[in-house]
Amino acid sequence: MSYAAAVALQTAVYETLRQDASLTDLVGDAIYDAMPVSAPSGAYVALGTEETRDAGDMTGAGATHDFVVSVLTGTADAGGFSVVKAAAAAISDALEQARIMLERGHLVGLWLLRAKARRVENGAGRRVDLIFRARIDLG
Repeated sequence: MSYAAAVALQTAVYETLRQDASLTDLVGDAIYDAMPVSAPSGAYVALGTEETRDAGDMTGAGATHDFVVSVLTGTADAGGFSVVKAAAAAISDALEQARIMLERGHLVGLWLLRAKARRVENGAGRRVDLIFRARIDLG
């Protein structure tokens, strides 16, 4: 197993989201790799956890990376799910349609595995977690 492309994948995902016009129309520049000290107002995007599994074979090293991208609103900004779902759709479109180049490794494929929309903060906030899978070859 190799975790060698993890930083390259995270950087590429972050940059792809920051450069997507549809997403920035919805959340502005509130796209975070590292969360600020206090939660921003309005809807915002945060890169989340990642789980990596071996996907190497006789031709070389590789891995699958399952990672989370979340869209959230705080309690003062929650009006319903429409804003976070629209942003989640923009994220899905951006990542699945982009030609993502990695600084290390080769991205074989990237697709949405599942998504979960829910109320948070005692029902006052909204959250959508998108779980993506990326397959990376290092050979």
